[in-house]
Amino acid sequence: MAKRMRNLSPNLQAFIAAQPIFFVGTAAADGHVNVSPKGMDSLRVLGPDRVAWLNVTGSGNETAAHLLRSPRMTLMFCAFEGPPLILRLYGEARTVQPGAPDWSDLLSLFSPLPGARQVYVLEVELVQTSCGMAVPLMEHVADRSDLNDWATAKTPAELSAYRQGKNRVSLDGWPTALPEP
Repeated sequence: MAKRMRNLSPNLQAFIAAQPIFFVGTAAADGHVNVSPKGMDSLRVLGPDRVAWLNVTGSGNETAAHLLRSPRMTLMFCAFEGPPLILRLYGEARTVQPGAPDWSDLLSLFSPLPGARQVYVLEVELVQTSCGMAVPLMEHVADRSDLNDWATAKTPAELSAYRQGKNRVSLDGWPTALPEP
């Protein structure tokens, strides 16, 4: 059933590209564990052992705080359509903030998303597949536009103020290294 690999095969890369949702898991040695659903065409496979995802402004910034304390990250993909499959990518990740030397190159890999805040780059150390036979079959009806609509309605100054008020520290009070405006 479960298989472990060092790299993403072309078939698994295609599977990732077809998924409308994935889940991110991070944790420090103490404090809360964070698991977040992500969508909006925000993930790119950069190679057989490297992926990047564009993070947009949201209600928290747990991933950034966790990565400052421990670079561990797990991404999980589930087949909600077609043959059953769960795919997990384990590795170490880094946060790329606006203004970093590789920010522009990484950002150019994605369609513009309002509220783009960070890019996370995951160096994949372990790829694991499992059966996914208990994952329900579900139909992807459409992407939601709510978060993009919310960010588009804000001025750059309003988005910055929101981030400063809501995204500078984690649930555990840890800094997120969010750049100053």
